[in-house]
Amino acid sequence: MVAKAVATYTNVVRDYILLTKPGIVMLVLITALTGMYLAKRGFPDSWLIFWSLLGTGLASAGSAVLNQFFDRDIDAVMSRTKNRPIPSGSVSSVNALLFGVILLTLSLYIMLAFVNPVATFFTVMASFFYVVVYTLALKRRSPLATEIGGISGALPPVIGYTSVTGQFGIEPLILFLIMFVWQPPHFWVLAVKYAEDYRKAGVPTLPVVKGIFQTKVRTLLYTAALFPISLLPTLYGITGKIYFFTAFALSLVYLILTLRFFFSKSSRGMSLFFYSIIYLALLFSVMVFDMVR
Repeated sequence: MVAKAVATYTNVVRDYILLTKPGIVMLVLITALTGMYLAKRGFPDSWLIFWSLLGTGLASAGSAVLNQFFDRDIDAVMSRTKNRPIPSGSVSSVNALLFGVILLTLSLYIMLAFVNPVATFFTVMASFFYVVVYTLALKRRSPLATEIGGISGALPPVIGYTSVTGQFGIEPLILFLIMFVWQPPHFWVLAVKYAEDYRKAGVPTLPVVKGIFQTKVRTLLYTAALFPISLLPTLYGITGKIYFFTAFALSLVYLILTLRFFFSKSSRGMSLFFYSIIYLALLFSVMVFDMVR
């Protein structure tokens, strides 16, 4: 009986963790920490790091939970998402809604009480754009949801930066631009692979509305635009030559892989999808390593 109870409890905890999309939360924390490091030109006070990352992580997690609550009907139709905790029935929609609201409420309290109002504002904006603008307003109506909703995913480094300085400027703007331009091609590769899933669910992603070829064109254009934008940290004196040449090499490989995806007759480009994640993680890591102090 005890073993069964422990197993049940473990499964429940696992399901609630899955609701928060921990992989995305981790990426959010990495980019937020980069913003903090950039603002301070080194690591700021350990308590500020703790509260800022906790508040940012909870906001990301809460937004992810609410996204899945509102999309539970879509998720139940799509093969990629039908086994998520809510559509599979392992977490009730009411409990998921309550969980998401609690996480967001805790996040905003932490940011306001232990960080500062400016970082709190950007945290609110990130959650607002993801839950309200992307999930509720645009996702079921327009393929522009990916690009406009990308504002949410581009704000974590801004939150990190402003949590240290309390001010917005050119440096967090550059981090924002890198994240903002990176997101659409990252998602569109996945959208191409699951185009039929999205069509079946009635979600007007770019491949569904404009077709595979047009999606590949847009993916290539965004990846090409990311190339010069990724070099801006060095051009503005934020980072040194190590970052410049690393970003150049990483972006060149990204562009080559995108060109291969563009000319491929196959609609599958998961190697490009996974490289885009590695690309961003390495880019921000080297940025921290080679930051001009």
